[in-house]
Formats: sequence, C-alpha cells, structure tokens
Amino acid sequence: MIRERAYPVEPWHVRETRLDLDVLAQSESVFALSNGHIGLRGNLDEGEPHGLPGTYLNSFYELRPLPYAEAGYGFPESGQTVVNVTNGKLMRLLVDDEPFDVRYGEVRTHQRVLDLQAGTLDRTVEWVSPAGRAVRVRSTRLVSFTQRAIAAICYEVEVADDRPLRLIVQSELVANEELPATRKDPRVAAVLKAPLKPEEHLATAAGGMLIHRTKKSNLRMAAAMEHEISGPERTSVNTEAYPDFARTTVACVLKPGEKLRVVKLLAYGWSSRRSFPALRDQVGAAIASARFSGWDGLLSEQRKYLDAFWDAADVRLDGDPEVQQAARFALFHLLQAGARAEMRPIAAKGLTGPGYDGHVFWDTETFVLPVLTYTQPEAVTHGLRWRHATLDLARERAQTLGLKGAAFPWRTVRGQECSGYWPAGTAAFHIGADIADAVMRYVVATGDYDFEREVGLELLVDTARLWRSLGHHDRHGVFHIDGVTGPDEYTAVVNDNIYTNLMAQKNMIGAAEASLRHPEQARRLGVDEEEAASWRDAAAAMHVPYDEELGVHQQCEEFTRLQEWDFAATPPGKYPLLLNYPYFDLYRKQVLKQADLVLAMHWRGDAFTPEQKARNFAYYEQRTVRDSSLSTCTQAVMAAEVGHLELAHDYLGEAALMDLHDIHNNTREGLHIAALAGAWLAIVAGLGGMRDHGGELSFAPRLPSRINRMEFSMLWRGLRLRVDVTQHEVTYSLRNGHDGAKLDLVHHGEHVTVTSDAPLSRPIPALPPVGPPPRQPFGRAPARRMPDA
Repeated sequence: MIRERAYPVEPWHVRETRLDLDVLAQSESVFALSNGHIGLRGNLDEGEPHGLPGTYLNSFYELRPLPYAEAGYGFPESGQTVVNVTNGKLMRLLVDDEPFDVRYGEVRTHQRVLDLQAGTLDRTVEWVSPAGRAVRVRSTRLVSFTQRAIAAICYEVEVADDRPLRLIVQSELVANEELPATRKDPRVAAVLKAPLKPEEHLATAAGGMLIHRTKKSNLRMAAAMEHEISGPERTSVNTEAYPDFARTTVACVLKPGEKLRVVKLLAYGWSSRRSFPALRDQVGAAIASARFSGWDGLLSEQRKYLDAFWDAADVRLDGDPEVQQAARFALFHLLQAGARAEMRPIAAKGLTGPGYDGHVFWDTETFVLPVLTYTQPEAVTHGLRWRHATLDLARERAQTLGLKGAAFPWRTVRGQECSGYWPAGTAAFHIGADIADAVMRYVVATGDYDFEREVGLELLVDTARLWRSLGHHDRHGVFHIDGVTGPDEYTAVVNDNIYTNLMAQKNMIGAAEASLRHPEQARRLGVDEEEAASWRDAAAAMHVPYDEELGVHQQCEEFTRLQEWDFAATPPGKYPLLLNYPYFDLYRKQVLKQADLVLAMHWRGDAFTPEQKARNFAYYEQRTVRDSSLSTCTQAVMAAEVGHLELAHDYLGEAALMDLHDIHNNTREGLHIAALAGAWLAIVAGLGGMRDHGGELSFAPRLPSRINRMEFSMLWRGLRLRVDVTQHEVTYSLRNGHDGAKLDLVHHGEHVTVTSDAPLSRPIPALPPVGPPPRQPFGRAPARRMPDA
C-alpha cells in the first residue's frame, strides 16, 4: 500500500516528497494525466525504472480470444483490451555518457507534484552520477484540456556543481513497449505482445511521427512529436525514425549557470476509418496548433480551464483537511476521465491504467455520470451518445439471448460484450436500467428535452422493451424478473433482485412518459399505446421481496433464508473473498461484495419509508465486506440518511482516499474512477442529503462532529446553486441567472424558493433519535475519521 506519509496533506497539491520504488506503480496511477482522449501514466521521464508503463487513447483496443474450457451458446468469442500505444513521455538524459537512472548514483532530492489548479505534473530532482557529476532536472508535463489531441513536456537541465558538463537528451516515441507480466487477478489486464503493426514513420529536423495499426481490430493511430529547444551555443539537434521508434537527440556542453530547455509537443490521434495520410495530417495540424500556442500558452489555457471548473465544482470541507485534499483529487481525476472524451466512454480506470482491460462497466452511468450531470453536463451527453451509437450491437446481443429491445454489455470497449463469465456478466442486466436512469437524470437536471427526443428516447424505449421481454407476470398478475445478477456480484443469477426490479420499474415508467412527450419520435420507433400501457402495467405490478418476520427487504427472493457467512473465521488476509474462495461458496451465503439493496435505497429512495431504510441499512451493513470499491460511497450516503453521521464520515474518508492510500491494493492497475466519483456523492448526497426523486430537488444536510462547515455547488436547470452548510444552519444561494431567477427546492421536508436576489438560510433540525451504529462484518469496519475518546 502507499504509505500515508508519501503525500503530505495540502489543499491543492498531491506531493511526493521522496521516491519510493516499492510503490512506483501506484504513484504512476496517482500522477496520471488525461483529458478523456489521451491518458499518460505518471511514469518517470526517463522511462526506467517503471512499475507499469502506459499511454492510452480512449477506446483504442485490440481483440483477443476468450478461451473456454467448454463453450456454450451465446458466449462472447473475443475480448477487447486497451492498447498501450506509442509512448511519447520518454526524455532520456545522459550526463557525461552516464544514463540518468535513479537506481544508480545518488538521488539528493526528488519531488513530484500533481497541481490540481494548474493541471500539471511537476518534477524536480537533483542527482549525482556514479562518476560524481551533479545535475538538477526540472520537468513539467500536461495533457491539454483545451487542445484535445495535445500533450506537452517542458524538460530543463542545469549543472549542480562547478564544472561544465556534456549532456545528451534523447526525446523519443516508442511503440510496442515490453510490459511486465500480469498477476493472477481477474481485475488485471491481459498483456498483449506487440499489438501495433507499423505503417509509416518519418523524421523532421525537430521531431518525428509514427503511424501504426492494430493487427486484429484494425484501428489506426498516429503519434507525432516536435521540439522547441533553447540552450548554449553549439547545441546540436538530430532526429532519426524507424518503424517502432523515433528519437530526437539534443547534445551540448552546459556550463554552471546555463540551462538546457527542451519543450516537447506531442499529438495523438486514431481512427477506424481514416487513411494514414488523413491521420498524418490530423496530428500534424494538432502539432501546428500547439506550436502556435507555445508552452506558455498551453499552461495559460490549462489554468484558465481549471479555474472555471473549480469555480463551478469545488467542494470545501472544514475540519478534515485530509479528506478535503482527497475530494479535490477525486474531482480532478473525474474531470480528466471525461472532459474531452467526446463520443467515447469513461472506462472503470479512466485512462490511468490498464485494469479490467480498459473496459467500461455500469460504473459510468451509476456513479460517474450523476456527478458530471451536476458539474459538467456536456460530458454526460457525450457518454450517453456513445451508448446510443452502440444500440445496434446491444439489439443484436438481445436477439442472441432470445430477448427484445437492447441488452447492453456488462463490460466492453467498443460495444460488444467482452465478459466471458456468465453470472457476473451477461446476467447483470441492470446495466440497461442504469443507462436509462442516467438519461432521465440528465434530462430532469438540465431540461434538455431536445437531447431526450434525439437520443434519450430511443435508449429508454429499447431498455424498456428488454425488461418487458425479460420479465413476466405470474398467475396472480405480479411482475417478476428472474435469473439476473444485481450489483452485488457475490449473489448471482437470482430471482427478483430489488435493485434491478426498482430500476427497471423506473425505466419503464420513464419510457412511457417520454413517449408521450415525443409522440412523433415514439411512433417512428414503433411505440404504440398498447406497448406503453404494458410498460406501465409491469411497473405497477413489480415484485419487491420483503421478509415479514425480520422486517427487512430481501436483496433478492429468499436472500434472508441463505446460510450466514462465518466472518469470525475469515482471516484478514483472505480478502477480497473472490480471490480466496470459490464463487460457489459465495453465491449460497449471506455475504455481499458491495452495496446492492442499499444502493437501491439511494437511487430509488422514493420506494422505501424512513423506517424501512434504517432497518435495511442495519441488516445489510452486517453482511457487506466492501470487496468492491463501489460500495463505500453508497454506504456513506445511506449511513448519513438514516442518522449515523460519524459512520458516514468514516465511509466518506474511505471513498475519497481509495487510491491515495491504495486501500484495495490494486491502484497500480489504475485509479478507481467510480469510487472517486463516489467521494462527491458521499459529500453531496450523503452529508448534503441531496436527492432528485420525481424531478424535485431536495436537501437534508447534516454534518458529523469533526466537519464544521461544508460548501458545494451544483447545476440545476441552468442555474448554479451554492449550498453552504454549518452544524446548525444551511444557506442556499444562486450564483448566476437573470434578475429575479428562482429555484424551488425542498429543505428537510420544507418547500422553499431560492432567488438570485438574496441568499436563503434555514436552520438544520435536530437529528431524531437513532439506534446504536450498526456493526460491520468482523474486521471490515472502515477506518475512523473521529477516533473514540
């Protein structure tokens, strides 16, 4: 795990004060830079040592076979794996012929800083070579938010003693890097050997370009570099290019007081259709644009973009500076994952690492898009338009499974199902309702009914058709959805999973209502009154399992009858359970990988009473082991709603620090983007009590004892609402809008109106009596944010 002292607590920086090679791969994920199109892991400039090299382009993948011991009908035949594309980060340095390598010589100082306001990764190092020559190196790296195809590096070298030095800087593009062997963990990516086939290479006076194509998926990519160099007289520059390799070499003799400065501009592009001349010209144009802006211009654009983002999205927490830092870190990486994705998806790891083969899951629609809906709504439209673009593939998959409508894949890059594991894969049909939920939430929050008509309606209709096809009415008229896997992957292929049923219910009602709003488009999609009525009938008759004896809802039919898991006999080293016990044992017992019914109480809280929520939360809290990073934030949200504020704070800390502390021991493979989004949800929906059931925006804020004040902003129908919470009072204000603009919302059950004329303050009612905090499974309690007296 990353040791806590590696990153001192600062409001706007993540600072590594010393280089720890034991956690190099984890820090490479933490220091990754991306804009949603390009992703650069935080590898050292010189490339070695590394934990896991990585440069990624959104949705650029290679096909690989999915082997089965015994094939079955409907099993996907091939998988898709994100490709480590041409590495343009490399800046090798030779000091009097001695390669700069932190494993040799003496590292006097070494510091890296992820600047959350500037959007840069800064590195400073002073190194003494084995021959006794000392240099200072400073580098700054960025992936541009304003110029989608561009990344850039400023690399500076100075003499750190009193004698001249001969220096060589080798700036490179390298394709088909050798990758380290993978571990036996289903969350780890497959290693592809030399997936890129060279098509074109060229060298210019100050740069070069490589064009490659994947061998099986037949995708073409181009990477180009150009340099702006300033140094002493007689600085020489030379470039050479080969099929998998291009290198610009800068040579000089540097005297004390002089500086060698190399600015490297990088451009990336890919396409499944364009020719290599077209792609060559595309990245060439991107380089020209970056050259026009210059290094200082790129820095200025980056800062201006982030100033606007933080002005709109920043969250303030007074009283827990560690979580404050982590919350901003989470928001920054969430922005990086989706800012310029533009008709591409947001993968589970974003573009920070190859974990899960770079696949997209339901994580995006259920955790990431809700946050972006209230902070960066335009990014949501791109993600949903990508889902819409894959509808034909989802329809084909439904037909293969003997169903109507669209069956979206459990995991994918391009849109085809890539999960070869049935119970936790194809049976997890709830992803269709998750996509529909994201559509409905976006439309309600923005009022963008043009998007609903053009894109959203078709997604709603095809997912509603799936539920009507998959489910059935029993002889009593009750509607059931059988043989599915809900969010909890330790309970698979069950009948009437409550989360699935309630989300499908909302999906079908939403499709019927949207069809009424857009009758012409609905007719074009073949929706008639009878079909819409069948959706409403199924929704009204939806079965929701309940255990009368225990007084709790059942996660699925007969869940509370299953054998209990023996947590006391489970050693700490046996978690996560999926790596240490057979799924057969997990499936037949009351043990949860992640919040499932509790997640239903968050997103479908309108289907439960407050008393039911409290009893359900206590029951499932004792059985949830949090082997999934997706669980913590949901537990934080519901712990706050049922009155366990200190526990909510504990879970908030775990969600926010998921990667900074490497809590799940797999940050090396990339960040947990949905868990980072969950940190915002734990703050805003948890401590802030924000809900939007039925299109009505409501808040019920309460703070735990350690947090004295909380502030956050969110967008709602074109208005920017600021919420400022103290222990006893909350103030709502509108930060934009015309004179007289107003926003109706609900504060702790009271209907109020906020206007642009003046802030509105309301007292926070006293917390009603609550029972003792619920227990967690033995050894699985979250770390306390407020230690016991």
